[in-house]
Amino acid sequence: MDQLAQSLRDAPIIEKDGYHYFVHPISDGVPMLEPSLLREIVIKIIRKANLEDVDKIVTPAAMGIHLSTAVSLMTDIPLVVVRKREYGLPGEVALSQVTGYSESEMYINDVEAGDRVLVLDDVLSTGGTLSAIVNALDDVGADIVDVVAVIKKSGGVNKMEETNYDAKTLINVDVVDGEVVITDAHGDG
Repeated sequence: MDQLAQSLRDAPIIEKDGYHYFVHPISDGVPMLEPSLLREIVIKIIRKANLEDVDKIVTPAAMGIHLSTAVSLMTDIPLVVVRKREYGLPGEVALSQVTGYSESEMYINDVEAGDRVLVLDDVLSTGGTLSAIVNALDDVGADIVDVVAVIKKSGGVNKMEETNYDAKTLINVDVVDGEVVITDAHGDG
């Protein structure tokens, strides 16, 4: 059974500022995340992502952390978290994150020229976060081996299309008439 698809179909829908969106343990941390669902997702990520010679997993705070931690534990690939807080460490890189919901600064540490990285996130909605991260990693001189997001929200602008990278996804969804509709059960890539 595909727990990810079923969990999305069962996800509660809330309205905020006229926009309907689903609440899901992978994207929101609520409802509770069952270990079996996390395990299924991690296995799908490992099967879909190009992990050959990847030195580091790069993920934005906060909702990419649990996924990336689990992938790191399963693959022994170190994890770098892109933070919303500046630390001022040598080599720290600032980037502007513009999503469909907000605009903020984020900071990358511990990624250097030549590092081979997997960029991993929970949701691809507008592509604002992922495009900002891949552009900053390009500026650093990192080699982006692959980009993976678990869930893609269909429709609307995708800023990843303005980059040199395609994000692979595990499942693509849309919210139609107050329900989550699976638009592609296997995602992109």
